[in-house]
Amino acid sequence: MATPSDETPKTPITEPIPTAPPVAAAPKKLRPTRISGTWIAVLIAIVVLIFLLVFILQNGGNTTIRFLWGEFSLPLGVALLFGAIGGALLVAVVGAARILQLRRQAKRVTGRPATSSPARRES
Repeated sequence: MATPSDETPKTPITEPIPTAPPVAAAPKKLRPTRISGTWIAVLIAIVVLIFLLVFILQNGGNTTIRFLWGEFSLPLGVALLFGAIGGALLVAVVGAARILQLRRQAKRVTGRPATSSPARRES
């Protein structure tokens, strides 16, 4: 007597090979923009100003300032703030002079006007 399994031809059982779903391109990481950098700088400046305000309020006692032939009285915190601003202005002037010097030198070397961004090469 024949069994049902004998009647059907034996073929190898193959399972479909699972295929991976199409891989979507990984989202590109966004580069920081100038505005995001500015926003971060503004937040840092706010924190610095808060610390500066606390410093000035805690050092409110008057002090006598003598400079050259002048003499005047200011709160200590305000006097130190003026000193810091004067130092920052001095550094800014020296830095600006150096930048101008380097731009002039770059202009002489390349024979082109110096720009703030590098020139693009054409392919």
